[in-house]
Amino acid sequence: MSEPQHPEVVRIAQDLIRFDTSNFGGGKANGERDAAEYVGAYLESLGLSATYYEPIPRRTNVMARVPGRNPSKPALIVHGHLDVVPAMAEDWTVDPFAGEVREGMLWGRGAVDMKNMNAMILTSVADILRAGEQPERDLILAFFADEENGGVEGSALVVENRPDWFAGATEAISEVGGYSITVDDRRAYLLQVGEKALIWIRLVAKGRAGHGSRLHDNNAVVKLAEAVAAIGRTRWPLRLTPTTTALLQGLSDLTGRSVDDPDALAAASGPAEAFLRSTFRTTTNPTMLTAGYKHNVIPERAEALIDVRVIPGTEDDVLAELQQIVGDEITIETVVRDIGMETPFEGDLVDAMVASLGRHDPGVPVIPYLLGAGTDNKALSKLGITGYGFAPLRLPADLDFTGMFHGVDERVPVESLVFGQQVLTDLLRSY
Repeated sequence: MSEPQHPEVVRIAQDLIRFDTSNFGGGKANGERDAAEYVGAYLESLGLSATYYEPIPRRTNVMARVPGRNPSKPALIVHGHLDVVPAMAEDWTVDPFAGEVREGMLWGRGAVDMKNMNAMILTSVADILRAGEQPERDLILAFFADEENGGVEGSALVVENRPDWFAGATEAISEVGGYSITVDDRRAYLLQVGEKALIWIRLVAKGRAGHGSRLHDNNAVVKLAEAVAAIGRTRWPLRLTPTTTALLQGLSDLTGRSVDDPDALAAASGPAEAFLRSTFRTTTNPTMLTAGYKHNVIPERAEALIDVRVIPGTEDDVLAELQQIVGDEITIETVVRDIGMETPFEGDLVDAMVASLGRHDPGVPVIPYLLGAGTDNKALSKLGITGYGFAPLRLPADLDFTGMFHGVDERVPVESLVFGQQVLTDLLRSY
């Protein structure tokens, strides 16, 4: 178990990191059951009833409902995912599944994405209930499997087969928002009000099999390599949305710089620059290659996986352009396709999130942004539920926090976790 000298939110995050819930995609995963049972036991220790749904062996989802003071108000879903992307231990400074605290930082796979937020959810609810209080409205606490594979074996199945879990809810909060960036030496918080669409595609090249020593002009590997290089070198044009336009205006207000050059304006945000620039345009990144079975055999088939993140509403146009880029000899297969979302930066919940941050970090602006990746809010949207990213963290200016997502040596400051739990507790008490 975790060291008792650390705050409870840190101890819970350590325990969760120590469950290796690596998700390799395509149905290959260690599974979330052990972590889900840990979460369920914690919820039951608070007097709540944990409900499990395991549609696929070891791919476990868990939910509990917290009664609010005002049950006439719509319920709020507060959710996280229990899986993580794999980590290659030899690349890390520390054991990625040890949950080590070193020099004021919690290290490990999931410290940022998103076992930190899971711990904040659990301990925020614990603080409220242990004080003999209730949240303002009913809370639906949900912890999903398989988010790192697009949620196809997790939130998508829960929404399809257990929609009753979310009865009475109209809004949800989860990861990748509410954290701070430093813009020209001034702190600001980013609140996520939208997500780019997700399209994972497979490129397939076919050629003639043969001996590796021959002259060969119909090589599937060569065809695939040319297609992958063409996609990898493509720089998609700027395409701003209402949210990214508002983000740029917020950055301009902080810096006094013009909104006319979005990339230059994003550069003022330091380590967050690349994360923000990816929200201004479609991105198409090659991620995996598969071809061949022996050094001296030219294979008949070669494949590549491309991670495509698309400005909402442009999905079909992007797929058509990708086909033009790779040419007619390459087949494009869609592996996963999910929606993009965008909602206005307004309303009671947005006001409450901004106010909660303001009470704990007065005078610091909160700016809307469009997430370049995706969350389980996409699945919940199919039930008409509006989702936001709000995992509040006050971060050091020099920490490349956004670079920690799926990165090596993933870590988060202990004091940031404590801050986040306090802000989240404030929100859940008052909204």
